[in-house]
Amino acid sequence: MKPAVLALADGTIFQGQALGFEGETVGEVVFNTAMTGYQEILTDPSYKGQIVLMTSTQIGNYGVTPEDDESHRVWAEGFIVREAAKYRSNWRSRQSFEDYLIEHRIVAIQGIDTRALTCHVRDHGSQMGIISHGDFEINALRKKAKAVPSLVGRDLVREVTCPDAYEWTERSVVMDPASGDPSIFTQNTAQPPLKLVVMDFGVKQNILRSLVDLGCRVRVVPASTTAEEVRRLNPDGIVLSNGPGDPEGVPYAVETVKQLLGWKPLLGICLGHQILGLSLGLHTHKLTFGHHGANHPVMDLRTRKIEITSQNHNFAVDLPHKEGACPTLTSQQFDSCVGRMEITHRSVNDGCCEGMAGLESPILSIQYHPEASPGPHDSSYVFRQFLGMMKGRG
Repeated sequence: MKPAVLALADGTIFQGQALGFEGETVGEVVFNTAMTGYQEILTDPSYKGQIVLMTSTQIGNYGVTPEDDESHRVWAEGFIVREAAKYRSNWRSRQSFEDYLIEHRIVAIQGIDTRALTCHVRDHGSQMGIISHGDFEINALRKKAKAVPSLVGRDLVREVTCPDAYEWTERSVVMDPASGDPSIFTQNTAQPPLKLVVMDFGVKQNILRSLVDLGCRVRVVPASTTAEEVRRLNPDGIVLSNGPGDPEGVPYAVETVKQLLGWKPLLGICLGHQILGLSLGLHTHKLTFGHHGANHPVMDLRTRKIEITSQNHNFAVDLPHKEGACPTLTSQQFDSCVGRMEITHRSVNDGCCEGMAGLESPILSIQYHPEASPGPHDSSYVFRQFLGMMKGRG
């Protein structure tokens, strides 16, 4: 196998074997603790600007299936694994993992001590890195990695949002392993269908499918869409989608949301949750190594129930008061321009704000991904809760 090198901005070097498309790539190195879902991770627009390290020891053993893509392309800048499976075994598989990386021109590395790298990122924080399949001059690679600009303050949303508005009509599909035939997943739908505008900051397709499953008519609009343009569409509700990078890097989106507060029900997801927090007057901060994975415990402070959630973010909404920033699982309320708000969810691991709700205004937001299924359905109630809010029941 051809050699490859990973160099971090702090000078740390890992040597391994080349994987995927031959070349060189740079990005912020983050680790993901999910054991499956590598295809969904690669195609999640929230990973724009990042090189993803998988902590699970073997990746690619069930191959790749086109239906599992979360967008129209791969967005991750690079991939790091302990071992890429040579053989794939799954009745849905259509392509090998490495062929998929090559097709999408993703530079990757395998054969390094991913446990040591994960511990390093955990202890020293996410940082810029470079994977090279050709340049093995260590000092030159260190300089390149150190010179890569930080993601703080950068507007990555403009690079992943849709260029034009469009209607989304596709529902979720379940596959029958006995026949291999797809069938449409259905739930109780809204009659007549409720109209939704989804602001695309890097939306995952499963979010859109989940909204259609509930009977909503979904129109996706670019991140630069103004509040006036949204008002002209006259939706029953507005969804602020997930997306990559620093919420403070998209001030135009924050201003749009400010102008929409209190007008129609709002649901913020991941980056949308952070943008909503800024529009309400809160602040955000960069986490040391972020939350990336399918096994993050979150407590709903209203019910005291723990949800196993899927997460992907390096920034978080600050809690309203500094004295509440310790990882105690307590609820907090704060005043905003649209009345009282409540912190509804917090991370069990570090106490981060994971959800908010309006007590006097139809606002709902969560830091994690309710369309993902790690629980497997711990968080699906969020969409139903929002549907009830649009119907005037909550």
